Amino acid sequence: MDAISVIRTKRDRGELTADQIDWVIDAYTRGEVAHEQMSSLAMAIFLNGMNRTEIARWTAAMIASGERMDFSSLPRPTADKHSTGGVGDKITLPLAPLVAACGAAVPQLSGRGLGHTGGTLDKLEAIPGWRAQLSNDEMLDVLRDVGSVICAAGDGLAPADKKLYALRDVTGTVESIPLIASSIMSKKIAEGTGSLVLDVKVGSGAFMKHLDDARELASTMVELGTDHGVKTVALLTDMATPLGLTAGNALEVRESVEVLAGGGPQDVVDLTLALAREMLDAAGLKDTDPAKALADGSAMDHWRRMITAQGGDPDAALPVAREQHVVTASSSGVLTTLDAYAVGLAAWRLGAGRARKEDPVQAGAGVELHAKPGDTVTAGQPLLTLHTDTPEKFGYALEALDGGVLVGPEDAAFAATPVVLERIS
Repeated sequence: MDAISVIRTKRDRGELTADQIDWVIDAYTRGEVAHEQMSSLAMAIFLNGMNRTEIARWTAAMIASGERMDFSSLPRPTADKHSTGGVGDKITLPLAPLVAACGAAVPQLSGRGLGHTGGTLDKLEAIPGWRAQLSNDEMLDVLRDVGSVICAAGDGLAPADKKLYALRDVTGTVESIPLIASSIMSKKIAEGTGSLVLDVKVGSGAFMKHLDDARELASTMVELGTDHGVKTVALLTDMATPLGLTAGNALEVRESVEVLAGGGPQDVVDLTLALAREMLDAAGLKDTDPAKALADGSAMDHWRRMITAQGGDPDAALPVAREQHVVTASSSGVLTTLDAYAVGLAAWRLGAGRARKEDPVQAGAGVELHAKPGDTVTAGQPLLTLHTDTPEKFGYALEALDGGVLVGPEDAAFAATPVVLERIS
């Protein structure tokens, strides 16, 4: 077997054999296949696609490149959630302790933000003392004691995906649905959860801009999970407008705690409950009502225990940016547009996100929203507050928002979009 023959097969629109896929993934992980050769193969896949058989084998080969976690010793059924990423998407924070409060174990391996989409680990690191890096034994201990854990994936989990993900990011091959689906599902299947709920975002602030593409990605991932014995369902959810009223690390933690306390923005509460019900149903706990766990304080109790178990102080004050700038409505009327990508880009430019994985983030930076599409506003009314430690960034953030925040006349037609667009199983 050699890399050139594998590349030629896919370049010429052929179907890769199981042996070719197994070999090239293993050889690339070991360093026998060079980065430029895998770059060429990734581009051939990007241009010519893969069928279901190829995607399933590619995913299995990436799983086999490393270790698989085993949660069979836990006394609870396991359920996990994966979001494809968006703006203001803090759902993992209230969701994991909520589902744990309802009787499932939630082993949530999360990542960091890149570009305009935020990362769960960055958000939680705004809490003084909290740590993302846990050993497998520590992760199991927290799951046994608390029922939920949110942490970084270890280096031994699907190492082939880690190498290929970094390569795709710099070779213009990120948007390939076979490569996206196999990347996400290889990590989630190797993680060892018994059931998985996928939150596939659709809209300007999402990776998938169009419903048809999101539907194809969701269907592919559901099929991969099912083929590997993981009960998998997907929700397609709206990301044309930011989730909730905040985009930024400490700002989103604060909002998540409000949800756990029984308040918070309605769209965040609705999506948290929708995903919780799907996770509980997939774990065989469909008779449990997550809304009750929010109302009676048990979800908040699990949050506090989870944060404490990972070294964090749930009572500590969260970081606040040193500088703020208020954006006001230029006219009276109805807020018709609050573009998720524009808000995410502004938050990133203020310091809430990073351009490269090694870049630092500002815990207090971000965008606070004072109105959502459909709201009536008056001229001079605050629409957004920008937060940063570096005020020279305000100008760049305002440029990002140009055209993304629009106020129409008071009689402007406006149709609200539901948070959950479709369910795929």
